[in-house]
Amino acid sequence: MDSKHSHNAISGAGLLIALGIIYGDIGTSPLYVMSSILKSGRIPDLIDEHLILGGISCVIWTLTLQTTVKYVLLTLNADNNGEGGIFSLYALVRRRGAWLSAVAIIGGASLLADGVITPPISVSSAVEGLKAVFPQLTQDMVVYIVIGIIAGLFLLQSFGTQIVGKAFGPIMLLWFTMLGVLGVSWIVQNPSILKAVNPYYAYDLLARYPGGFWLLGSVFLCTTGAEALYSDLGHCGKGNIRISWTFVKTTLLLNYLGQGAWLLSHLGQKLDGRNPFYELMPSWFLLIGIGIATIAAIIASQALITGSFTLVAEAIRLNMWPKVKLNYPTDVKGQLFVPSMNRLLLLGCIGVVLYFRESTNMEAAYGLAITLTMLMTTILLTMWLKMKKVALPLIILFALVYGIIEGSFLIANLVKFPHGGWVSLAIGSTLMGVMYVWLKSYFIKRRLTEFVRLEPYVDALKQLSDDESIPKYSTHLVFLTSAERNTEIEQKIIYSIFQKRPKRADIYWFIHVETTDEPYTMEYKVTEVAKDDVFRINFRLGFRVQQRINLYFRKVIEDLVRNKEVDITSRYESLNKQHVTGDFRFVVLEKFLSVENDFPTVEKLVMQAYFYIRQFIASEDQYFGLDTSSVKVEKVPLVIAPVREVALKRIK
Repeated sequence: MDSKHSHNAISGAGLLIALGIIYGDIGTSPLYVMSSILKSGRIPDLIDEHLILGGISCVIWTLTLQTTVKYVLLTLNADNNGEGGIFSLYALVRRRGAWLSAVAIIGGASLLADGVITPPISVSSAVEGLKAVFPQLTQDMVVYIVIGIIAGLFLLQSFGTQIVGKAFGPIMLLWFTMLGVLGVSWIVQNPSILKAVNPYYAYDLLARYPGGFWLLGSVFLCTTGAEALYSDLGHCGKGNIRISWTFVKTTLLLNYLGQGAWLLSHLGQKLDGRNPFYELMPSWFLLIGIGIATIAAIIASQALITGSFTLVAEAIRLNMWPKVKLNYPTDVKGQLFVPSMNRLLLLGCIGVVLYFRESTNMEAAYGLAITLTMLMTTILLTMWLKMKKVALPLIILFALVYGIIEGSFLIANLVKFPHGGWVSLAIGSTLMGVMYVWLKSYFIKRRLTEFVRLEPYVDALKQLSDDESIPKYSTHLVFLTSAERNTEIEQKIIYSIFQKRPKRADIYWFIHVETTDEPYTMEYKVTEVAKDDVFRINFRLGFRVQQRINLYFRKVIEDLVRNKEVDITSRYESLNKQHVTGDFRFVVLEKFLSVENDFPTVEKLVMQAYFYIRQFIASEDQYFGLDTSSVKVEKVPLVIAPVREVALKRIK
């Protein structure tokens, strides 16, 4: 992943990994798209030629314009050192305007909200096929099976998906091959369906069919997984995605055309609970087909869960999400597990299954949130094209074409709002609220943090270090500082060392962590502020690098000792003779909202929400991976304009 070449390298293994990781969501859409279109027709469930040819034509051209042109050909070029996704794109263009943070928040929150509905709809659509084989199966039983599968999937996350991931590629290859073969077997029987390739039928449906425009809400379900192609760019590489998409798109189109061919041979009938996807299968193959579909649906869910974890990790580094605990269960680069997000997604998915019960009801909630993500990606991509100095007419053309397409999808999807769409928007709005509070509070805290020049305190630190009348606090005392300049330090740290309780140490270390816009930067710089007494270490870590400050700090100390730049042997006489290494102690300053403050109303509400959420998440020392046995957390007040005039009256 270090060179541009590796981002574009094409290999058999890479193509197989791309099939396994990326296409789960978009690849399982044939399970529910056609039944959703027919259900939304003028007479629900009636098989109508106008609706079938127009609907399939819309699907073909949506996959072409939205997925192939926008994502595969254009968006994949906007990589951040080989990494993709809405937050990587935001990191590239964030300096073009502060308002872009709102665009990233809306897009990121909508994508996470979509992650709560994708597993239930994919798994439910697959499992419901069992009703065709076992008519005695009740909907309650289906709900229990779906919840069991989803719960099992989320419980597996903590072990890492390395082993399962290796099996994903071959299974998805089998799934897509099955889609293509089933489609061809019916196209051969009714080749007139191939007329649907003509975009005229799509136009005819939208312009002439009664309420045709509103069918776009169902058509849109065929491209909901397109965002995953961009989000997982870092795992698979541009070249592998483009080549594998050619195969995936071919099999998807063949399957949709096959479903259309089956529907054309049943004109005038009603679906009556039948799923056109399962109707393509001969009866002897049905159980095998349902099994493969269920596994494909689980893989689709897995891809979205993994994507959600990556999204949360990136949001943390961009100060848009609470600093929750991140685990790295395997050695695979970039693969992580976010326990808090795993619990939230599990509860959300079970809630969605229990509330909607059937996949047809879930279709009503699905798609509304993801249209917002796609629109936000279009806005960020337009800014990226401007940054790359692409010709203005081309930028305007891109913004207009995709603004109209995605705007139409959004308007058509708004019909879903009362039928369940409000669920995904409610989840998305809650997540947006958290992201807004976190980003706004970050800037408020930064504004209120008072920095002082370090130089005037250097002599005082040396004197404190030598003052044997004060009990020694530790041999090495380490503070995390947010001061970006080497010459500055927080006033609160100076207060903690000299006044709160004088902290005598042999060596004072100040550590600053800067998160870079590149994903995998790992650099450090050491500044010797006072020889043998005061040091500052600046870490530059990429937004996808695990914040294991304990480990990195130890590595820096080893380098300094090897170069004879510092002596870390204990300064206690008896221990020094034994060459015992001195103890290290970290001090983390945790702010709290003081009673004495005078915030404007909006900022006060933001800070109250911030400190309320803070109660439920891990402390900063856990996020930074510090050894808890040697960490002291000190609470310091966040004060703004404390009340000075107090009408106190002395009486004798």
